[in-house]
Amino acid sequence: MGSKTPDGHQQGPNESAAHAAIASSNPPKPAAASGLLQGTLEGEDEDGDDDDAECGPDGEVNDTKEDKKKKRKRSKKKKKSKMPVHQTVPPRVALSNLFPNMQYPAGDIVERVVQENLQRTTAEETRHQAVLDDMDDEFLSDYRKAAEVHRQVRKHVQTIAKPGITMTELAQEIEDGVRALVGHQGLETGDALKAGMGFPTGLCLNHVAAHWTPNAGNYKEIVLQNDDVLKVDFGVHVGGRIVDSAFTLAFNPVYDPLLAAVRATTNTGLREAGVDARMDYLSEVMQEVMESYEVEIQGKTFPVKAVRNISGHNILRYKIHGDKQVPFYKTKTNQRMEEGDIFAIETFGTTGKARMMDDVGIYGYGRNQNASTTGLHHASARSLLKTIDANFGSIVFAKRYLERIGVKSYHLGMKSLVQHGVVESYAPLVDIPGSYVAQFEHTVLLRPNCKEIVSRGDDY
Repeated sequence: MGSKTPDGHQQGPNESAAHAAIASSNPPKPAAASGLLQGTLEGEDEDGDDDDAECGPDGEVNDTKEDKKKKRKRSKKKKKSKMPVHQTVPPRVALSNLFPNMQYPAGDIVERVVQENLQRTTAEETRHQAVLDDMDDEFLSDYRKAAEVHRQVRKHVQTIAKPGITMTELAQEIEDGVRALVGHQGLETGDALKAGMGFPTGLCLNHVAAHWTPNAGNYKEIVLQNDDVLKVDFGVHVGGRIVDSAFTLAFNPVYDPLLAAVRATTNTGLREAGVDARMDYLSEVMQEVMESYEVEIQGKTFPVKAVRNISGHNILRYKIHGDKQVPFYKTKTNQRMEEGDIFAIETFGTTGKARMMDDVGIYGYGRNQNASTTGLHHASARSLLKTIDANFGSIVFAKRYLERIGVKSYHLGMKSLVQHGVVESYAPLVDIPGSYVAQFEHTVLLRPNCKEIVSRGDDY
């Protein structure tokens, strides 16, 4: 999710998210019990013998009355259905069933080489200790679970995101999949704060760069076309630990160089990211990669430009945008990456002007924890704010998320909250019409002695 979103959202509860109940699979049944061994009957061993039967005078087997009663009792027992051990299509099996031991796959881990004379001083270690202490087993488990959910959902999305599908259908598939896999539907008060969507699904076409999502009543239904360039950007959180990852799909190969430029730039940022990496250096090398590409569209050659006013960003707990920026356009800054940081390394390349503007409409809303609520006189605004705090905290949400939990007639209250600055609204970000924008993004954890590109999969 692009970092133009302002800072200052209220974080969620401090307490750790309660772990979902761990469901264990039934042990596999013997072949005879499942009906797969022909000729093996109840009361017989698997080799065909019946040890408890009595033989008649001619050698035939006669059951005793006691044996017959046991058989009747056994036949009345209902077979227990086995829990699924593989993901379904579409993905709807909660990860707690697929990983009962909660050992989720690790991301792409790159070990950090530390020279003896460059180690941090005790004062610096003390300053970072509070952050590093949070990177415990629970931290890694939450992040890796969120990343695995993202991988499984986006793998399914890449199979169904074809010309002819509507943006509403695509967003619904993503959000249904995320909620099913984390095991929290978010319908009960506070459930969405335990795990779920990290921010509203972004589905941006062509010159729309970021922050567009299908909200009912705001637009005519949009159907994906063969000549579209589609950016899919969604977040998954577990206990407020947000994985932010995005990719671009194009069905006309003419746009392949545009996608290749942005993918290569994001991969450059991921390669160069690490403890003590300088943002000004990262911005320079990423811009150099991006602008080494060009794309020919309808006989005209366009240089691929790095977007200037969107950047990557660090991620805080329950807060998608922190206080650090990762620009991919050459920028003068003193910021560095530090141990304990979590970054969304994302880049945008365009054939247009490379400076995004706010478009009409609303993408989503986010709570501003620094704003005073003393001026809220409308009862509808105060009631809506309680609902927002209880269900979303500082997580950015869309209007349809409110409607999903049964909130009605909220428009006046929301208008008041936005006017008082208690809630901030976010508009879509666009380049000039006729241009094309692509995006790729991954989340990286700067752990002690290594970095983990937690969201990376075999797709990008």
